[in-house]
Amino acid sequence: MGRKILFITTDEQRYDGLGCYGGRIARTPVADRLASTGIRYTRAYNQNVTCMPARSTIITGQHVSTHGVYRNGYSLPEDDPCVARYLREKGNYRTALIGKAHWQPMTDHDSWEASAANRGDTGPYRGFEYLSLAAHSGIPYRCMMHYNRWLIDNHREYVECFYPPVGPKFGPNNQRGGDTGAIQVHFNDCPKEFYHTDWVADRSIDWLRSLGQEDDWFLWVSFPDPHHPFDPPVAEKDRVNWRELDLPDGHPGSPQDIQKVLAQKPRHWLDFYLGKADIAEETPDDFVPCRMSQDNVREINAMVHVQNELVDEAMGRILDYVRDRGWDDDVDIIFSTDHGTTQGDFGLMFKGPFHVDGLMRIPLIWRPAPSGGLPGGVTIDDPVGQVDLAPTFTSIAGLPCPAWIEGHELPRTSAPERDAVFCQWDAEKNGIEINMKSIYDSNGFVCTAYAKTGYYSGTEGELYNLQDDPRQWVNLWDNPDHADTKNEMLAKIAERTPKPRQPALVRTART
Repeated sequence: MGRKILFITTDEQRYDGLGCYGGRIARTPVADRLASTGIRYTRAYNQNVTCMPARSTIITGQHVSTHGVYRNGYSLPEDDPCVARYLREKGNYRTALIGKAHWQPMTDHDSWEASAANRGDTGPYRGFEYLSLAAHSGIPYRCMMHYNRWLIDNHREYVECFYPPVGPKFGPNNQRGGDTGAIQVHFNDCPKEFYHTDWVADRSIDWLRSLGQEDDWFLWVSFPDPHHPFDPPVAEKDRVNWRELDLPDGHPGSPQDIQKVLAQKPRHWLDFYLGKADIAEETPDDFVPCRMSQDNVREINAMVHVQNELVDEAMGRILDYVRDRGWDDDVDIIFSTDHGTTQGDFGLMFKGPFHVDGLMRIPLIWRPAPSGGLPGGVTIDDPVGQVDLAPTFTSIAGLPCPAWIEGHELPRTSAPERDAVFCQWDAEKNGIEINMKSIYDSNGFVCTAYAKTGYYSGTEGELYNLQDDPRQWVNLWDNPDHADTKNEMLAKIAERTPKPRQPALVRTART
């Protein structure tokens, strides 16, 4: 008999948005308390910096090349290996996912995820016996999620309060608002208690309430925030006053300083900033970073941190229920996210082909069940990845790790053998293809190699010493003093690049 597993994720949350990772804006006492009583991984990295590939890695325990979901728009086949199915079939676990799934494109109206709510279907799906899904809006976001259906049926007057999603009825996704006219900032009149963050917590507690006291269970609570658009309930926006915020530490300052930093990097960085190349489909239509004002950056950051606080409070309600139910001693709690965001670093916003800490590095906290006798209050600096989550779940369940999982159980103490973690990007937009592979190693360096495409020659790359340059402003790729480090890390990239899935998956939609 294994222990119970509560897996909580956010969407697009920077590691430094939490107090326990050095965040100084949002108040996150619940996550901070988990870190103080559990294991905090300071160098956890995803294996891709966008939603669908990252979430496919989480559920399969496989690298991106292996599961084949290289970018948003590729559906992970429903019969692919899934740790929830493994726990259900081999460990007799009760399994549920509440919130955002995103293993299928939201624009694929015939997919299970996009059509389930209209059918009144709550599973089973991918080994989850129960699912209640939400995305980023109360307005049906190109598809009808369970949250949309609930809001329409119960509080229809608040549906249109959200930032309007993409579509013929609403127009492009580059609308501006707030006090400063910032992109995708929107004052949302939906009350907090009907907003999707609280809804996810409410549905999670409802599902837990349905379980027997002795059931083993695996619950994935998947909050859609703080992913853009930036539209938390407007009644909550004064939690963080954008006028009182400094620019983030990773923002170089003036446009001239931004361009000086970006000019050291491969050319898509500066081309994107200046609007010469639209290379990141994960950004709003026609978004040009150099047109953002510094106040735009401040207001966006303020809204993100409001979202961070609301998620932390909602998470606290779930943990309170677990405690009150008498389960806390037998529940392992793991908290993380799928990927980060630039959020003003380098003068940029949103995400894309940028393998830097703001996007790759993620919060990861494991609070082992006290009954398991595992250590608490531990900080581990060794490299770990999302690929290590699935084998950790199987270990908690007391099950052998299946052969299809490529990761390893998260370490409970320092593990020097964990010397590096791998991330990749393979995508094309508007005829510009960028393929890049990165390694973060235990010596504190990040190396990124670019493949030959029509845009790059294959000789470009990035190398950063994070101990001396945590903001990743100084590219050492062509520095002869670091040639040996670069060559050693390139060898690791070549060695650790998995073989691609055969036959390759076919991209079916945009997101």
